[in-house]
Amino acid sequence: MSGRLRAAALADLPGLRARHPQGFRAAPLGGLPGSAALLAGLALLGFGFWRLEVSPARLIGGFGHLLHFLTLMLPPDPGSWARAGLILHGLAETVAIAFLGTLVAAVIALPLGLLAARNTTLHGVVHFLSRRALDGMRGVDALIWALIWISVVGLGPFAGVLAITCSDIGTLGKLYSEAIEAADRRAVEGVTSAGGGGLHRVRFGVLPQVLPIMAGQVLYQFESNTRSSTIIGIVGAGGIGLYLSEMIRTLEWPTVSSIVLLILATVVAIDALSTRLRAAIIHGAAAPGS
Repeated sequence: MSGRLRAAALADLPGLRARHPQGFRAAPLGGLPGSAALLAGLALLGFGFWRLEVSPARLIGGFGHLLHFLTLMLPPDPGSWARAGLILHGLAETVAIAFLGTLVAAVIALPLGLLAARNTTLHGVVHFLSRRALDGMRGVDALIWALIWISVVGLGPFAGVLAITCSDIGTLGKLYSEAIEAADRRAVEGVTSAGGGGLHRVRFGVLPQVLPIMAGQVLYQFESNTRSSTIIGIVGAGGIGLYLSEMIRTLEWPTVSSIVLLILATVVAIDALSTRLRAAIIHGAAAPGS
């Protein structure tokens, strides 16, 4: 049957073109502006490769050096038991920095996220200032925050916690505000119709919807900050990054590979744990309405 319909449609193709010309109109290719934008993008890409000295030959040649470093790293060997203990202590310190910095940032970012959201802010000026403050804190990388806080409080994990906190306040505050603005307004309208004020609308209309989303965002940030804490440790903000940089400077490549493997195993474990916790939170949030 489909073959007969197709044959009939092909036989009546001139009539179909006459009755439905818009259906047979060729799709526009963007015209001159689109072509000019494409050419400009390609020219900018080529200029960037040239200006930054991106060379495929250098990249291919560098693979030989990379393989040489990999052979130097095998087999992984932390060295003495004393060094292995120091490495494990540094790894635990890195996880502690990430956990404490993320937790403090999550608490501080909550009121800022409420002020930065259009549907829960106090005033338009407060909304604008809150947004710009979050943009400023998020625009400075955690490594830069670490260098700043090292100059203020000195070397050690305390500077690392402050660096993670400052960086995450901007990120989590931004994510919180977007989740709050996307909340269903019907719950807020229900609280208002029952005589609830502004705080009641936030407490009973907005927060129950967005808290599971916020919890998932905090767990993801904790996982990401475990890697960031390794980097800021290299500049002296505590954690295993200090041991990693020392081993690289002294060319202790088997110890470097053992540290890298420990970091990867920790990140994988935290990722698996956070995935289960996020699934449990989402399931728990969906259970009352099911």
